[in-house]
Amino acid sequence: MTVAIDIGGTKIAGALVHPDGTMTATTRRATPRGVDAEGVMAAVAEVVADLSGSPLWASAVRCGIGSAGPVDTSRGTVSPVNIGAWREFPVQARVAAELAARGAELPTVLAGDGVAMTAAEHWLGAARGHANALCMVVSTGVGGGLILNNQLHPGPTGNAGHIGHISVAFDGEPCVCGSRGCVESIASGTAIARWAREQGWTPAGAENGAGSARDASAAGVAGAAAAGDPIALAAFDRAGRALAAAIAATATLVETDIAVIGGGVAASGDVLFAPIRTHLAAYATLSFVKELQVVPATLGTHAGLIGAAAAAMMLLPAPPSS
Repeated sequence: MTVAIDIGGTKIAGALVHPDGTMTATTRRATPRGVDAEGVMAAVAEVVADLSGSPLWASAVRCGIGSAGPVDTSRGTVSPVNIGAWREFPVQARVAAELAARGAELPTVLAGDGVAMTAAEHWLGAARGHANALCMVVSTGVGGGLILNNQLHPGPTGNAGHIGHISVAFDGEPCVCGSRGCVESIASGTAIARWAREQGWTPAGAENGAGSARDASAAGVAGAAAAGDPIALAAFDRAGRALAAAIAATATLVETDIAVIGGGVAASGDVLFAPIRTHLAAYATLSFVKELQVVPATLGTHAGLIGAAAAAMMLLPAPPSS
């Protein structure tokens, strides 16, 4: 069994994951707001306590932690954008201590959420059977990870494959990371909605005060694009072109043959995938990348926990056989 812990801005979840990917003893807590670092850690400790009550607890041999980033796996620390109380918080060591306190001194590994999603999709999802894959999360940000030669490739600090901060527009607008023209600044859900509004798009009903904040999100733009709104279609075409350029660049660099895209923006379906595939034909032109596939992720909300477990199985040595 693998202990899996998934830490995000809205929830902290845990499960015991079987070797076939099925989950037991799943539990979750809301990520605390308005507390200090120890207050957030207390919720993680409660999740570990819940898991330790399972009759299968004694069979756990490893632990994987997936967390929103930034992460530094070389130090075992996280500074999640959406958990303000944690800055360079030593989550890996603290989780290991909680496990030990409950009788489970286990090898533990930390993975960023994009890397965890990559491990999950390679193990049980859309990248299964592909030796070289790029997996991406397109949501309020854009993250990702790499499978190379059937191995998860997180890099020295756990940030390899962070495709959201490849620059695809040299004279583009500044990105929150400090660079310019990054994929995230064009193709994230936040960027799609912002650009559409700047071009004059308004959510349905907004002209009479009925439009909601949800309508004004990327999901609202996607709905408008599906209905044929020209500005909304242009917003997704622009995002698709940025993603296509970055996917082609990555495939050219390391010879991936599939790109798997998950996250909230990917839920818009062909509104996003059609322009990606159209533009990809203009960027992936060399013989060894012409057959590059772009497909939606398949694991959805389970990717976090399955990914934490998959990362642990891929990155930690196998336990000695009894």
